[in-house]
Amino acid sequence: MTMSVGWYLRRLSRMGPREVGGRVGDAVRRRRWRSAPPDCPSVTGARFTAVLPAGTIAAVPPDAAKRLVAEADRLLAGHAAYFGVDRDDMADPDWWYDPKTGRRAPSGYAFDVPYRDEDAVGDIKQIWEPSRHQYLTQLAAAYAITGDERYAERVAEHLRSWWTANAPLRGVHWTSGIELGIRLLSWVWIRRLLDGWPGAAGLFEGNPVARNQIWHHQRWLAAFPSRGSSANNHVIAEAAGQFAAACAFDWFPSSQRWRADALTSLERQLRSNTFGSGLNRELATEYHGLVLELGLAAVAEADAAGVPVPATVRLVLLRMTDALAAIVDSRLRPPRQGDADDGHGLVVDGADTDRWASLLATGDAVFGRLAWWPAVPGTDVRTPLLAALITPTEPSVTRPPSRPGHFADAGLTILRGPGEIWCRCDGGPHGFLSIAAHAHADALSVEVRHDGVDVLADPGTYCYHGQPEWRRYFRSTLGHNTLQLDGADQSVSGGPFLWTRHARSRVLVAEPSDGGVARWCAEHDGYQRSVHRRRVELTAAAEELRVVDEVRGPRREVRLAFHLGPAIAAELVDNRAQLTWTRDGEDRSAVLDLPGQLSWRAHRGATEPPLGWYSAGFGRKEPTTTLVGTGFADGARGFTTVLRFRG
Repeated sequence: MTMSVGWYLRRLSRMGPREVGGRVGDAVRRRRWRSAPPDCPSVTGARFTAVLPAGTIAAVPPDAAKRLVAEADRLLAGHAAYFGVDRDDMADPDWWYDPKTGRRAPSGYAFDVPYRDEDAVGDIKQIWEPSRHQYLTQLAAAYAITGDERYAERVAEHLRSWWTANAPLRGVHWTSGIELGIRLLSWVWIRRLLDGWPGAAGLFEGNPVARNQIWHHQRWLAAFPSRGSSANNHVIAEAAGQFAAACAFDWFPSSQRWRADALTSLERQLRSNTFGSGLNRELATEYHGLVLELGLAAVAEADAAGVPVPATVRLVLLRMTDALAAIVDSRLRPPRQGDADDGHGLVVDGADTDRWASLLATGDAVFGRLAWWPAVPGTDVRTPLLAALITPTEPSVTRPPSRPGHFADAGLTILRGPGEIWCRCDGGPHGFLSIAAHAHADALSVEVRHDGVDVLADPGTYCYHGQPEWRRYFRSTLGHNTLQLDGADQSVSGGPFLWTRHARSRVLVAEPSDGGVARWCAEHDGYQRSVHRRRVELTAAAEELRVVDEVRGPRREVRLAFHLGPAIAAELVDNRAQLTWTRDGEDRSAVLDLPGQLSWRAHRGATEPPLGWYSAGFGRKEPTTTLVGTGFADGARGFTTVLRFRG
């Protein structure tokens, strides 16, 4: 996907003067670096001291260790999967090859590589992901647990291969700061987990090639931080990786300055990226998880190195953890809101490890659980490793005495009912910063689950670059459980990560409850001449969810969409849909009564244009049923939808 002149003009219009000035300085610096590549300063006596405390590995639960070793054995055999693409070439990977398109990224000066152009480079996510080296942290963790040197030797072989193939400032792996930041964090943990291996020092502190790579990564991050309208999760990954490396690999004349600057940035950006309630301002749940992982990893490095951290850093992470505990459903799944690209900050666990349970287990170990938290199984590798490094501190703030159901600053409300009914209502800001990069046009959408099963589902994300029609669909208004007028999105897109006009929502009523009747009402102005208002009521006794949509303004064409989860079978007759599914071997059912003044049709797996799809993870999609009602809104009466669950 190449960017047109129009896109650059739209992107420029979302920047302030300070950001423009910073980007001009970046451009000048890139030109200067092209002709005058610097050398890493000489280093003598480098040592690695940020090791795990004795007994840490023994605290890893046996079932978590078993999952990890199984994954490590799979990696040793050369098998891995990235974003729905299975690879069998990971025993000796080509670091610039995309197996999805069969293309190989061009070489040359990093800032000349057109990484957004899939025709020239391939799918950049497929190329970047293995080079975050998080599969190497898994292999290193397997060595730490088993002592089997095959894992350590594979790690060393791949690091040396990568360092040889990716000289500083050459090629696609030097184009994006988030990649450099996460890669540095991986290297820190690889060195830590390999500490018992005789070759560890020779691979890192005793290796001039490794020192050169670590120095250049940190120099790059110091020079080109994400700025202004791009200062979202990327800048936190950059700061966390820079800080971790400057703590653990403090071998260079600039290490102290890099560490101080990165900590200042991390503290500021964690605050600016997080609502006071603890939810991430991007309103994209997976990025809440990414930022929380990065923050916890950074604090672990600080405590391991004895570097004081501002109290606000721990406070933000505490609030993020409590917020996560508050919004998950009965199966510990958080909302599927906004963009999601399966990004992780630190990976040391095997496949099928529950990310959210792991984060909550770490929160329990570091901050202590509250009485209202859901039960969390402590069955991951990462929690005991982080907990061994992080110094527990007594929170200096009052934490929520009961489970919050409404987050006013984020506009997110969770209605809960019997039979494990969970309903997310979205009345918050469109997104974060002027471009709202990871937002979807989903104002007033609802997401409904029963015992963790998606009934009315948020379809997800699927892709970023290279497939513009699918990118548009998965973040469109029609791609969510809300109402569309005149075939338009509520917010106006200017590109795959750019919104030029943002719908403004406001919550009018928020009365979440575990019993009786829970109520929510909100409206938005995204359709300019018209206002869309939605009311939602969850009646506990009847296990009934009622949704009423009103359009105030001139007569306009309406499309009302309800996306069913992939486990849901639907039989639509007129304006009634019979829903059935199975959970843990038990048959479940519900009835969805749809507004009779609209004409209803079921869509499944359509491609021209896309409609009726669900993406369980980045790069993966599957057909599912979407019910769409068409008609007109004239302001005379609302559209009422009723979902009734059966035993």
